[in-house]
Amino acid sequence: MKKVLSYLLIGIASASTVLLVQSKISTNSEIKFLRDDASSSSYSVPAAFTSLNGSLPSDAFVLASEVSMPTVVHITTKAKQSQYAQGNPMDLFEYFFGQPFSDPRERKPQKNEDGHIVPLGSGSGVIISKDGYIVTNNHVIDGADEIEVILNDNRSFKAKLIGTDPNTDIALIKVESKEDLTPVQFGNSDATKVGQWVLAVGNPFNLASTVTAGIISAKARNINLLQQKAGTYAIESFIQTDAAVNPGNSGGALVDLNGDLIGINTAIASPSGVYAGYAFAIPSNLVKKVIEDLKDYGVVQRGYMGISMGSVDDKLAKDLNLDKVEGAYISDVQKGSGADDAGLKGGDIITKINSKVIKTSPELQEMVARFRPGDKIQVEYLRDNKTLNTTVTLKSKNNTTELVTKEDLNKSSSNSIDLLGLELEPLSTSDARKMGLSGGVKIKKINKGIIQDNTDIQEGFIITSVNRKPIASVDDLKEALNASRGDGVLLQGKYPGQNGSKYYAFGF
Repeated sequence: MKKVLSYLLIGIASASTVLLVQSKISTNSEIKFLRDDASSSSYSVPAAFTSLNGSLPSDAFVLASEVSMPTVVHITTKAKQSQYAQGNPMDLFEYFFGQPFSDPRERKPQKNEDGHIVPLGSGSGVIISKDGYIVTNNHVIDGADEIEVILNDNRSFKAKLIGTDPNTDIALIKVESKEDLTPVQFGNSDATKVGQWVLAVGNPFNLASTVTAGIISAKARNINLLQQKAGTYAIESFIQTDAAVNPGNSGGALVDLNGDLIGINTAIASPSGVYAGYAFAIPSNLVKKVIEDLKDYGVVQRGYMGISMGSVDDKLAKDLNLDKVEGAYISDVQKGSGADDAGLKGGDIITKINSKVIKTSPELQEMVARFRPGDKIQVEYLRDNKTLNTTVTLKSKNNTTELVTKEDLNKSSSNSIDLLGLELEPLSTSDARKMGLSGGVKIKKINKGIIQDNTDIQEGFIITSVNRKPIASVDDLKEALNASRGDGVLLQGKYPGQNGSKYYAFGF
């Protein structure tokens, strides 16, 4: 009898506790969320579905998924006999990220000797406008002769390439639809915080419309992924997340719990090519600027300060007697650059850009990359432990404030071949067929120039790709070299009568 009475008292106490908790929750059943643009939206959520701290409705992931999934597309690409069929030992994307059909490594179509179109790879993209503009990764569509977009409702379209930016690994494509498409709402990636919930939406392993959840585990992460293709002009300030991302997610959306785009999923850190804990996304604020340039000009209008820099570490902070281990340390200033004109010097430490605190050099890189030549930015910096301010007018690589178009760049590319010191001729159809190639450019003669001074390339070499871009004609080569001006160049090709590909790298 005593045991029964004890159990009864425990039951009454437990019930009272539950009622007390429910009464506390019921007073907080109207949950307010702040969107990244600081505007608020309210969700009326039944008390039984809220967490005890009243911060997250149980269907938050469902709501964000419903908003974002219609904006994410599946992208498949095809090409004539691929330059990647034998693999590229220097291709970091194959280590960090792939878009396979069944092979965990990317871009492995069957060998094709008659120039027919064959599968190249697959990935994801995000609709950014009702009239069919779609953002994806450059490496998703790089080298493609055909791009197909499959919407969330299974409608399929052929896409046109509008422009690419290897420096950020962003590409812009477009489809024509008689009906308005569902565009994503851009969020403010600057407002994201470490620890905040996010969703990754994409098409891993060709599994369409897959959603995974995780948190932001770091910001402004530089993993040296784009250096091979973009050289010193690569811009890496990734949002790092532990949401599961796999081959095929590349180019897809990283969204917040409002379903707003805060990043484009780009890479995974993995020795096996599949998810191993961390993924990386390009911040939406940077994405937005790049695609606006590609849409309006055909090329990215990127402003430069004209400095060499690095992040402040503990040793440097101690040597300079700094209060905080943060900022971007200027090691050198290019003469005639915007930074030079503004009075910045080697040894200065940039701490803010337009009132935004700069903790690392990747953060500074990303911030500056959002502006065009001619734009002015406010810079706060330390010199001899004194806080100073200046205004920097950003310039182009050539230290001008003029904007350029793709046509302007093509006009200036005519001397690229002369700078290399090459005399070229197209690869004949019969020779291409014998070598198992879909096209290429043959080096007829090597004169004094960059190639002779910096490589051991021999006459007769067949150039088949430049920085992974397939080359089928001399015009293709000029365009690819022009896009690489100021950066590193990786030539891939073959010698007649020899098996396997050869690679040559040089600065340009």
